[in-house]
Amino acid sequence: MTFQPRGGAARRHSRRAAATLGAVSAGLLVLSACDEPTPMATVTIGTDSISSEAACYRTLTAEQAVECTKEKPSKSVELPEDETLRIGVDPEVADAGWTLWIDGRPVVNETFDKTYKVFPNPGLFATQPGQTAPKSLIISVVQQNAEGSKIEGVWNFELKNPDA
Repeated sequence: MTFQPRGGAARRHSRRAAATLGAVSAGLLVLSACDEPTPMATVTIGTDSISSEAACYRTLTAEQAVECTKEKPSKSVELPEDETLRIGVDPEVADAGWTLWIDGRPVVNETFDKTYKVFPNPGLFATQPGQTAPKSLIISVVQQNAEGSKIEGVWNFELKNPDA
């Protein structure tokens, strides 16, 4: 024989079930409103790699993109003078096209459409006579939208000069 609540007990049981269902539904609604993770970009130098989600993501004005490239990255890696700089991006970034900026300025007149790009011995810390090499610089992977007319995302990484 199974016990079935009657009267007041049944209503309390019903209210408890409704409250639980409401709490679960509200939790799912809150979770569905969360931002999705952004695509990743990775910088590799020798055997050291650092990866990051975008510092800024989804259609940016040119001014917003410049400001975003100046944000201090949370991750850094040393770039010795004779090392190769490797940059990897998620396929959706490559499909749209990306370029490389240094300290808030575009440095190449090329848009890359591959998930991986190698910059052999980039000489980023090379100086002219009488100048001192910077201690670090910020490189940014900058993604354009599919038409190439707007900036969609910025990933920042700090490269440290081990000789400075």
